[in-house]
Amino acid sequence: QVQLVESGGGLVQPGGSLRLSCVASGNRFSINAMGWYRQAPGKQRELVARITSGGNTNYADSVKGRFIISRDSHKNTVYLQMNSLKPEDTAVYYCNAEVLRYSDPREYAYWGQGTQVTVSS
Repeated sequence: QVQLVESGGGLVQPGGSLRLSCVASGNRFSINAMGWYRQAPGKQRELVARITSGGNTNYADSVKGRFIISRDSHKNTVYLQMNSLKPEDTAVYYCNAEVLRYSDPREYAYWGQGTQVTVSS
């Protein structure tokens, strides 16, 4: 019912920048919030940043001051601007959407396929 398509991952040197994009598409839904999570090999998936439909944001402590999450509500798109990247930022980054389906009071979570971000010299 809802699909998330991510783009923007790749290889970047330490101190560099990347911008990730995620577009949500489908029928009969509205978005409560969108966010980015990441998972490194052998580690748990963790929240990186999240933004609500009202524009409220929250960030992991490890990325505060370096990453910025933003959205385009009309296009159902969320962005993650990543600056001053460090090797420890290397992970697969996943887009998440918290959505409501029409005529259904329950909230559902959808996930993108993930995009690889590698920070290395």
